[in-house]
Amino acid sequence: MQRRTALKTLALGAAFGSFASQMFADETPAKRPVRLGGPVFTSDADPEAWAQWARENRYRAVYAPNVDINDKERIRAVVEAVRQRDLVIAEVGRWGNLMDANSEKRAKNLQIVTDGLALADELDARCCVDIAGSFSTESWFGPHPKNVSDEFFDLAVENARKIIDAVKPKRAKFVYEMMGWAIPDTPDNYLRLIKAIDRPMFGVHLDICNMINSPDKFWNTTRLINETFDKLGPMIVSAHAKDLKWIPEYNIHFVECVIGEGTIDFGTYLKRMATLPNDVPLMIEHMKDAEEYERCKLQLFKIGAENNVVFEYLR
Repeated sequence: MQRRTALKTLALGAAFGSFASQMFADETPAKRPVRLGGPVFTSDADPEAWAQWARENRYRAVYAPNVDINDKERIRAVVEAVRQRDLVIAEVGRWGNLMDANSEKRAKNLQIVTDGLALADELDARCCVDIAGSFSTESWFGPHPKNVSDEFFDLAVENARKIIDAVKPKRAKFVYEMMGWAIPDTPDNYLRLIKAIDRPMFGVHLDICNMINSPDKFWNTTRLINETFDKLGPMIVSAHAKDLKWIPEYNIHFVECVIGEGTIDFGTYLKRMATLPNDVPLMIEHMKDAEEYERCKLQLFKIGAENNVVFEYLR
């Protein structure tokens, strides 16, 4: 049953890609507003004030606040505050190395992410997200030659199945964030994971910047964006927004930056986001302060207006 579901999902991805490519060839206007979100720069102690800040600052999606899985009253308060303002919780982030060389640490991290997925389901969040991990012994997310190996792929499959099967979520999906030096590092590798994991509650987390690991991808982001949406579109449940620039030196050095200061084709990115069937939140991330987040938000509004993309925000 699960295998048939996964195969149907892959077929849907191919069908959507064909449809979307034809749609843009015909220059059909975008149809769905994009839910933009980012960090909330006020305390989450009061869920009502926290959620109201998001709306007053023209967000329609938020990252999950701090909440304990056992604090049912607070969970209900967060869910209600979000619902009343027509916000969505984009993701519960649980950042730990699911491939840690230390077996005790690996088991602990696996439990933390499992609990995160359970919390995401209680909060009606779109997903719980972590990277697949790293075999590095120097950094929990660092590069390692085995991070693109069959061994890494197989362990990523095993971990995702364990997490999903332990929780059996009804709403939130488990996802791996894309990385430039670890699987899933390409749309095709993400499709391989989906097929191998074979669970309908495994989805796609989209981060175009994180897949850019070569000059070819850096200078051809339009092509990468379209390939990603063509192959993964209907399975995307949450997406990140940031830009990328190249620091000139004697080897390749890409750095994240404020939207509009790099090479990401956000016109195409937003138009493709607006075609997704699942009302996917687009979350600004990794800026250094509130001022940079505001600049990113205003730049996205500007690019959206230039490309006939409407944002859902409080006017």
